[in-house]
Amino acid sequence: MKKAKDVEEYINQAPFEIQDKLRGLREIIKEIVPLAKEKISYGMAFYEYKGRLVYFGYQKKHIGLYIPPPVIENNTDLLKDYVTTKSAVHLSLDKKLPKALITKLVKDRIKWNESNK
Repeated sequence: MKKAKDVEEYINQAPFEIQDKLRGLREIIKEIVPLAKEKISYGMAFYEYKGRLVYFGYQKKHIGLYIPPPVIENNTDLLKDYVTTKSAVHLSLDKKLPKALITKLVKDRIKWNESNK
């Protein structure tokens, strides 16, 4: 697969069966923070707003939602049903996108970015 030049191309290069989910995730992020700059970084979709905001990337068995620390750590109670790492939440390919959770995590990162500038 060639390196995508933008998020639209990145989504179009994904397996067909997950493209709608990726578009949905993109729409959620853009709805939350329409002023975020959208680009490709580390081979994934990336959004910048007053610093690093959020990335997403598709894997064979999940979509990774990557949010720089400490957002994941600060929301462990909400994420108990998800596989997480220090900076990622694994979103299942066979479940509906958890819009309320994604919104909460992204808004927490916006607050973090705004308070640390």
